[in-house]
Amino acid sequence: MHESEHGAAHHTAAHHTPADHTAAEHTAADHTTDADEYERVFGERAWDERYRAKEQTWSGNPNPVLVTEVADMQPGTALDAGAGEGADAAWLASRGWRVTGTDISTVALQRAAREAERLGLDIEWLHIDLTRKPAPGRYDLVSAQFLHLPAATRRVLFSHLADAVIPGGTLLVVGHDPSDLNTTVPRPNMPEVFWTADEAAASLGDGWVIEVAEARPRLATDPDGRQVTIHDAVLRARRAEGTGRV
Repeated sequence: MHESEHGAAHHTAAHHTPADHTAAEHTAADHTTDADEYERVFGERAWDERYRAKEQTWSGNPNPVLVTEVADMQPGTALDAGAGEGADAAWLASRGWRVTGTDISTVALQRAAREAERLGLDIEWLHIDLTRKPAPGRYDLVSAQFLHLPAATRRVLFSHLADAVIPGGTLLVVGHDPSDLNTTVPRPNMPEVFWTADEAAASLGDGWVIEVAEARPRLATDPDGRQVTIHDAVLRARRAEGTGRV
C-alpha cells in the first residue's frame, strides 16, 4: 500500500504524481487474486524494494490537497497513514500538529525519520500495516493520500482509518479518480484499485458529515509532453460529536 506525496513545487507539478505513482506500480501484474500475488504487488517487501530502487522516490513536497484542505484547521493530533518519505507528516508538524506517521515500509520510515530529524521536527513513526491492524490511537485528523488497494482490502483500511477519528475530527482521503484510466497519463492497468470519492463516503455510514466528496480536476503532463486534465478523488468528512468507538 502507499501514499503519493503529491508535491507541488511553486504550485506546479504534483509530487507523488500519477506518473511517479504508476512508475512503481507498472511492475505489478494486472490482477491480484491470491495472497502471494497480493504480497508481490502490495506487500511490505514490494514497497521496500521500490524505495530501495531510488535514493528519493517522491518529491519531498506535501500533497497539494492536504495543504488546501488542512491549512486553515486548528492544529491538534494527526495520523498520516501511508506516510512514505514523510513530506505530509513534516508539513503538518511544521504547522503545529502532533503527528504520527505510519507506513508498511521500514525503508520509507527510516528516510522519513532522518528528514524529520534534519528539520528539527518531532514526529512519531510507526511501522504498521493498517490493512491488518487498527490505528494505535485516535486523532483530530486522519489523512490518507493515494492509498490504492483491491476493494476487499481497501474496505478494511478505510474502516480502520474512520475508526481512528475522534468525534468532531476530520478524515481526509485522497486518491486517483477512476476517470484517469481514460486519459493519456499513465495509470496501472488495475481498475480494481481505483475508487471514487462517493464510494469512499458511502463506506463511512452514519455519524459523519460529508464536507467534500468530489473528483477534483488538475493539470498533469503525459509522456508526450501534453497537458492533460486528470482528477483526484477527494473526501473530507467530519465525525459527528458523540459518535465513534469508546
